[in-house]
Amino acid sequence: MQAYSSKIALAIIILFISCSKNQKPKQRTAEEYKQASKLMNRGLSNLVYNQVFGSTFVNQDYLVYATKTKNGKKFILVDITTKTKKEAFNHIKLAKSLAKELGREIEQNNLPISKVSLSDDLKTVQFIINKQRYSCNLENYSISKVTSQNAEVTRNEHVSPNRKLAAYIDNHNLWVRDLITNKKTQLTFDGKKNYGYATNNAGWTKNNGAVLKWSPNSDKIATFQQDSREVGMMYLTSTNVGHPKLEAWKHPLPGDKTIFTIERVIIHLGTKPKTVRLKMDKDYQRGTTTDHIADRNNELLDAQWKKDGSQFAFVSGSRDHKIAHLQIADTNTGEVKSIYKEEVDTYYESGVNVENWKVLFDSNEFIWYSEKTNWGHIYLYDLSTKQLKSQITSGNWIVKQVKKVDEINKKVYFTAGGKETGNPYHNYYYSINFDGSNLKNLTPSKGTHSATFSSDYSYLVDTYSTTTSPPVSVLRNNKGESILELETADITALKEKNWQEPIEFSVKARDGKTDIYGIMCTPSHYDEHKKYPVLNYIYPGPQSGSIGNYKFRPVWRDFQAVAELGFVVVAVDAMGTPMRSKSFHDAYYGNMGDNGLPDNIAAIKQLAKKYKGMDIERVGIWGHSGGGFASTRAVFAYPDFYDVAVSGAGNHDNRNYEADWGEKWQGLLKKGKIEEKGDGTTNYDSQANQLIAHNLKGKLLITHGSMDNNVSPSNTMLVVEALIKANKDFDMIIFPNKRHGYGNMTKYMTRKRWDYFVTHLRKEIPPKEFDLSNF
Repeated sequence: MQAYSSKIALAIIILFISCSKNQKPKQRTAEEYKQASKLMNRGLSNLVYNQVFGSTFVNQDYLVYATKTKNGKKFILVDITTKTKKEAFNHIKLAKSLAKELGREIEQNNLPISKVSLSDDLKTVQFIINKQRYSCNLENYSISKVTSQNAEVTRNEHVSPNRKLAAYIDNHNLWVRDLITNKKTQLTFDGKKNYGYATNNAGWTKNNGAVLKWSPNSDKIATFQQDSREVGMMYLTSTNVGHPKLEAWKHPLPGDKTIFTIERVIIHLGTKPKTVRLKMDKDYQRGTTTDHIADRNNELLDAQWKKDGSQFAFVSGSRDHKIAHLQIADTNTGEVKSIYKEEVDTYYESGVNVENWKVLFDSNEFIWYSEKTNWGHIYLYDLSTKQLKSQITSGNWIVKQVKKVDEINKKVYFTAGGKETGNPYHNYYYSINFDGSNLKNLTPSKGTHSATFSSDYSYLVDTYSTTTSPPVSVLRNNKGESILELETADITALKEKNWQEPIEFSVKARDGKTDIYGIMCTPSHYDEHKKYPVLNYIYPGPQSGSIGNYKFRPVWRDFQAVAELGFVVVAVDAMGTPMRSKSFHDAYYGNMGDNGLPDNIAAIKQLAKKYKGMDIERVGIWGHSGGGFASTRAVFAYPDFYDVAVSGAGNHDNRNYEADWGEKWQGLLKKGKIEEKGDGTTNYDSQANQLIAHNLKGKLLITHGSMDNNVSPSNTMLVVEALIKANKDFDMIIFPNKRHGYGNMTKYMTRKRWDYFVTHLRKEIPPKEFDLSNF
């Protein structure tokens, strides 16, 4: 009997193997790809109706905002006193007047106007059409053009607060142009190549704009002379017929003896401009919130003027970001006074994307942001004695951004996360007194909030949502009390296009204790009795996470789109990313090769216990830039869990990326003790992908733009070289002459990524012809 049973079992196995060999892979059709692609179409955002946008307060008594309904765009006026709302003006009459003015037909429900503002008496409305400002008299609906008092400026000019001057760089020196007379005045004279004024070059990003901060009364400029004379170079060459074009610029790397330094100066304008050099050592080019000292508008960061321009406050950072030093300069003498210094074990940050330190010159105080309690909070100090006056905020939650400091009423308005129950990434607005009393949640409804305040902060428009709940907008007072519900977004039309709610989840991190959060997308046809390969999207930070913002989105990248092809997509905000405790953010400090991957794996395994359709025997991963670094790391460090990776423009070894980045998150480059014996190890070996490339078992597609001036293609070439030496098969796409984002190659790459996962995880054949360019 036993022998008979064995023969039956053997026959079943042979039959199964025979059927498997004869079974042909499924041929995916272009129609399937087309239907999936519709769920990544950015046009889906237009199907979310009744949202509030462009809200503006009028004289503290009224509010005007725009909203798009199913019938078209409407502009609404709210009377705050009576708690009523109506159309801000007669849309039909304005459409007729505009049609006459513009010489074309204008629809009343599709007025082509933006940046709408009403006069205090509500008798005039101003708006912009194609960069031209117009004014409309609401008594007779006559329209006139508003002549701009501002002269045209270029993108590289930095306009003064009084709108009369524009500063710019010419031949490494700083100049100003009078916007009325066009007269040009040279301000500095000793600038030269690699030692110029206001130079905007951080290595990983650069442009020709001048980095500076105007004084409030437009008579002084705070800037610097950047010294890059001994800094190493970065090189890229174009792909073309004939001699390639060389792109070369200064770009310091971790471990370099010389990196960018700046010599701070105050430039006094007037009939005889003069430069006052601050009496201090050179500063390292370091910021407290970013890898640069300039924002997107070329504004000098970590810098603050006294209103009368007599003093200038700034924060200097050490090369490794462990020391932040608040100082104040006398703008006439150049004397610099030390105010406060904080030193930490890993890296100092002054807030989430925005610096939260403030010098309160009028009250002789300053506010300082610190994570010394393991949570980011704000503290009030005496500017003269440097002594702590009060801890303004406290608790196991973080202050994200200080929005306003009301010195008269001794109150701070700020955003924070983690104080309310639920998802700690939800963003709420609060107010609190300088002494830490009277903490108020101004936006108490559950969700992620954005707010627009009236000028005196007595009212706010609070818009909130969650990953599954569309935006709701409410008018509130500064106690957080609801005055009037303005709009509730309608997503009926969106749902009719097969929109699927993402699944927001919370699971335990690698330590089995810490809560981590993320989202998951499953096919609309998900059936837990079937098996779906898992795709893991990753951006490891450490400066941001894979998600971070848990508000409502009609489109989550292409998560739902690729899920429709038969995958479950998972994205996780792992340990090592911001907006949580300091220890959470520090989780893999000094070991960027971690990339939060242990938490991603832990999350996927836990989710699979609940969602039975997840096949964790077939797992793919993808990401770009830091995500390219992490996805490649995944198939090298965890080859038994991750089967397929698609890696875009990865910074695979941060010794080949810019100094500020690596030295902040990995630490200063240090030689290992055994290097003296010829081994050559360093503390950066733990993050270098090429050193473990030989572990590859699965499939890997690496991509890079050949002219990527953010992450050098040499990062990818290091990995390619290591894979070839290890005799490993892999796939690669190089985009000739493309930058970090690939430009118009992005959708091409999306298609190739889908094909790669369909081929190697689902074992199916992608359609031969399908173009994603229309999506």
